[in-house]
Amino acid sequence: MTDTSLNIIPRKLHTVSRQLISPSALKVMHRLISKGYEAYLVGGGVRDILLGMQPKDFDIATNAHPEQVHDLFKNSRLIGRRFKLVHILFGREMIEVATFRGQASEDSNKQSDQGMLLRDNEYGSIDEDAIRRDFTINALYYSPNDFGVYDFVNSLDDIQNRQIRLIGDPETRYREDPVRMLRAIRFSSKLKFDIAPETENPIRELASLLNNISPARLFDEVLKLLLSGYAYDTFQKLLSFRLFDPLFPQVSQVLRNNQNSDFYKSFIDQGLKNTDSRILAEKPVTPAFLYATILWPEVNRLWQQLQAENVPEFPALQQAGQLALQQQIQFISIPKRFSLMMKEIWEYQIRLKKIQGKKPHQLIEHPRFRAAYDFLLLREQAGEDLDGLGSWWTKFQITNPAPIHHRSKNQNRGNSNTRPPQKRRRT
Repeated sequence: MTDTSLNIIPRKLHTVSRQLISPSALKVMHRLISKGYEAYLVGGGVRDILLGMQPKDFDIATNAHPEQVHDLFKNSRLIGRRFKLVHILFGREMIEVATFRGQASEDSNKQSDQGMLLRDNEYGSIDEDAIRRDFTINALYYSPNDFGVYDFVNSLDDIQNRQIRLIGDPETRYREDPVRMLRAIRFSSKLKFDIAPETENPIRELASLLNNISPARLFDEVLKLLLSGYAYDTFQKLLSFRLFDPLFPQVSQVLRNNQNSDFYKSFIDQGLKNTDSRILAEKPVTPAFLYATILWPEVNRLWQQLQAENVPEFPALQQAGQLALQQQIQFISIPKRFSLMMKEIWEYQIRLKKIQGKKPHQLIEHPRFRAAYDFLLLREQAGEDLDGLGSWWTKFQITNPAPIHHRSKNQNRGNSNTRPPQKRRRT
């Protein structure tokens, strides 16, 4: 068991201020405290404020049980089964409230057939809750009572040293929940922190444990990785730590063994760089485009293979896309609304070659045109020779903009760094 030693940092020695905390989160904490419960801002909200960043979420930890919290807030809902959480809604903002987690007894620890440790969730005290959290940087608590920051596991030292460190024995914590390996990568990329050696060392050996995580959960976790604004750096680390293999095994094999592996690696790199640029510019990004980009090496490999077997070009691409998706959803589930768009993006790579007569005017009005066009540009940016097709479509859009009433909300949701071509005003 990890030892704890409480260090309370007084208000004058830290930068966490009520002015930097969501008013909704303050309301939740004050109501809980007024009813006799403990309540603290915890985790990323405290960490990000200390780092001078704008927190994305404000989570609350309390000794009130979920049903007790739910009874205090009419605008709340209970979620979860083994360990219930409370989501309190304030318009479009959601505040998550969790009861302090305790240390399960050794007798209640179980192990799955794959070696994953299964622990029963029990309620506990704030110091027990700190130990149950994954990384030290996420185990800081801010009290609205005395305005102090409560540090139980030397979290501030790791924040100051810009280091990601697991609480407890790393191998045990990874076996409890292999997704922690992905979280270590995500926080390292997002915060530009190093991963502590003892936290880093087991990852490559235990990477295959991700195969035991449900495909639905991995879809959500991979989106967090790719929509952080640091997808390119995250991708490099996933490759380095062998975590890309259990997530995208077919693509991983192409990147290692295919004669065009350098091009495919460059293609994904460029796509993720463009994604990061769009996110930092607060432009929309669709998961369909991201997954279409990452799976393209396998889709293209199958496409070329099927054509070599005398399957016509378009049916070959359709079959390749379907096969790649069938393989991938065994590891990461992809909702149908995204997989359908992915197929259209891929199939439009053939349709966009039809630049004669009225066909270009029809294609430009299609809801998926913009994403497919961005994908085409991405192929050229990565070094594929498409006989200037991307430039042709860029010029065509300048001289033949699609009528406004034909443009859908999704038409400009590709992932390139380029803006929709516009006519220049004469000066």
